[in-house]
Amino acid sequence: MAKASILVIEDDAAIRRALVDALEFSGYAVAEAADGETGLRMAIAGANDLVLLDVVLPGRDGFSLLEELRRGRSRLPVIMLTARGAEEDRVRGLKGGADDYVVKPFAPAELLARVEAVLRRSPERPRRLGRIRFGGRMVDFDDRRVRHADGEETELSQRECELLRFLAGRAGLCTSRDQILAVVWGLDPRGIRTRTVDMHMARLRERLRIEAGEEVFRTVRGEGYVFVAEVEEA
Repeated sequence: MAKASILVIEDDAAIRRALVDALEFSGYAVAEAADGETGLRMAIAGANDLVLLDVVLPGRDGFSLLEELRRGRSRLPVIMLTARGAEEDRVRGLKGGADDYVVKPFAPAELLARVEAVLRRSPERPRRLGRIRFGGRMVDFDDRRVRHADGEETELSQRECELLRFLAGRAGLCTSRDQILAVVWGLDPRGIRTRTVDMHMARLRERLRIEAGEEVFRTVRGEGYVFVAEVEEA
């Protein structure tokens, strides 16, 4: 299976390039941002599995960005990077919800080891899936197509595709509507009252041709949705 997708938020171009190169050499998919506002938008909207977050950033610092991330994507693993070595800064980062804290300068091998450790102990992070099989169907997320057991195919919209990928990547876990709005739509769900998630779920069930009595998604009243079908990566 492909390694995780990592977002690097670091304003120093040389350090950011070194981080990206080391991660890509180790097989990770990497996205990058040079300031806090851009990084926050990418973290909320994207399907990243982990964020490497610098503390000192133009626009807004890493601590405030971490606070915002914890509201929008509470389970997204975050490792903070900083030249600050003071104990109070490390404590502030960890109390704010960071999964680990690395003080610059650090060796690439140490950072990679910490990334692997955080990802191992974050079992609830969504997997980035390419193709899956469940209930006699095969879904190719790159082509946005569903092949049914009878050989017929159905095309998914981009939004339906990302919605299914997100839920299937969290199979067995309840995913709230707020989480779906934050990750799939890239919206801050605070204060939003909308039925768009439920409407897209209904259309997704139609596209997947889910029959009466067949349980692929379970609706948890007042909570959200659970992907309950047995899923295999193709």
